[in-house]
Amino acid sequence: MENNDISGLASSLAAHGLLKPEKLQQITSAAASEQKRLVPYLVENNFIDSLTLAQFCEAEYGLPLLDSDTLALDDIPENLVNAKLIEKHHALPVYVQHKTLYIAMSDPTNVSALEDFGFSFSMNTEALLVEESKLNKAIESLLNDSASTLEDMGNIDDIEVDESDSRLDETQSVDDDAPIVKYINGVLIDAVKKGASDLHFEPYEKKYRIRFRVDGILHEVASPPVNLANRFSARLKVMSKLDIAERRLPQDGRIKLKISNKRNIDLRVSTLPTMWGEKIVMRILDSSAASLDIDRLGYTDEQKAKYMNALSKPQGMILITGPTGSGKTVSLYTGLNILNTVERNISTAEDPVEINLTGINQVQINNKAGLTFASALRSFLRQDPDIVMVGEIRDLETAEIGIKAAQTGHLVLSTLHTNSAAETLTRLLNMGVPAFNIASSVSLIIAQRLARRLCESCKEPLVMSDTELLKIGFNAEQLSIKQNLFKPVGCSKCTDGYKGRVGIYEVMEMSDELGRIILNDGNAMQIAETAESEGMYTLRQSAIKQALNGVTSLNEVTRIT
Repeated sequence: MENNDISGLASSLAAHGLLKPEKLQQITSAAASEQKRLVPYLVENNFIDSLTLAQFCEAEYGLPLLDSDTLALDDIPENLVNAKLIEKHHALPVYVQHKTLYIAMSDPTNVSALEDFGFSFSMNTEALLVEESKLNKAIESLLNDSASTLEDMGNIDDIEVDESDSRLDETQSVDDDAPIVKYINGVLIDAVKKGASDLHFEPYEKKYRIRFRVDGILHEVASPPVNLANRFSARLKVMSKLDIAERRLPQDGRIKLKISNKRNIDLRVSTLPTMWGEKIVMRILDSSAASLDIDRLGYTDEQKAKYMNALSKPQGMILITGPTGSGKTVSLYTGLNILNTVERNISTAEDPVEINLTGINQVQINNKAGLTFASALRSFLRQDPDIVMVGEIRDLETAEIGIKAAQTGHLVLSTLHTNSAAETLTRLLNMGVPAFNIASSVSLIIAQRLARRLCESCKEPLVMSDTELLKIGFNAEQLSIKQNLFKPVGCSKCTDGYKGRVGIYEVMEMSDELGRIILNDGNAMQIAETAESEGMYTLRQSAIKQALNGVTSLNEVTRIT
């Protein structure tokens, strides 16, 4: 801080009789020599009472005085907790409102704090006054918790880097290529804290962009200098055990992060040569973050009952469909978790294994070594299985082996990439699976999407006309409860008004009538119409139900369906 700022505040205190004029130079010099701001120095050395000083600053500088006793430190968003800035400026970012970051501080002349926080978070900033003693206590408490979290981040396992490079700790001191190492580590920490599913490192001609996919939506989080592109890619490739000299061909690798003694996170890494360098995408596979509680996934009571009924059968095939990132894996694992008892032999073939479940024999597919879904499935059938799960049916061979298993006393679970439950049946037909095999083996199909959950802290009622709602797909009964609709707003606890995601499902049980349609070469439209007449909710109808429950917004309904 500049001397004239210190002198200005000290002179004002002296002019109002709160500081002895004869000690003015002595105090300001002593504070400067100890590299402390004036306000903390005055309170620590009992030159002035903490509350008296805060009330003086409130009147002198016209800033609101915040009672930090009412400040819930747990409510401060993790992305605002930057230990270096907090310690440097003795100031605490507390919340964001209307794109403005509010900073709690005891020194109203600390303009550099507002500038630094504003630059770091790309926001406007406003100051809030807090008593020095209370601010100091809040900062110590917050940073102690933050330090415990960072200490819990542990060492990265299974990567060939120096000991100094292997900790995910944004506060440590490292040498050599320290800025790059620390920056990448910080990005990974930030991604884990924000619950990101994917990280994108993207080079362009005049820009380098880093984006996180949070709740299914990509957000730009940083734009470091473009001349660092090659160093970023080299560092990430070293961590992933990839060939740093190979820049012309795509490569795939993995990173294993040890977050704590009980929690590991795997990163699946993919590099792609582009016009301006290598784009690197990292998929976070965090098994500890996945909820395998069927009651939390978003199924209606009717849909849940159908899924549980199919899981209770001794044989048959359960297929879960949807695009990449629609939550198919979690739905599969939820079913396996329900079935996972000591009496059952369960084997899975996956690419990759995303969630580790004790008691289930999980096989990692390795196409280069010849371990394909089909070959793994054949092996399973020689291992006295009760239940088998195939990560994805990609070809006729895998489909035929799976259907054979379902017809011979085994319960088979798998996924396909189709847009609806009805299209799954026609996809199997197009693969070349005989219609009679499909009709006799498939017992349940679940098509699904993931919708963003509205933030409970800031969502507001939505007003729309009946005409607009009818166009979306509402019926007369649903129009009568349209007051239950909400819209996103945005606050410090969420991202653009959303926090977390919920599943939207289309659950279709195989019936005799659906079997007849398949045997008669019926199309997807006929299958869907019959399933709806038998009580199936479409994806759009299921999404509307979640909107009327206040869980998601109509924007999400139209976006995902």
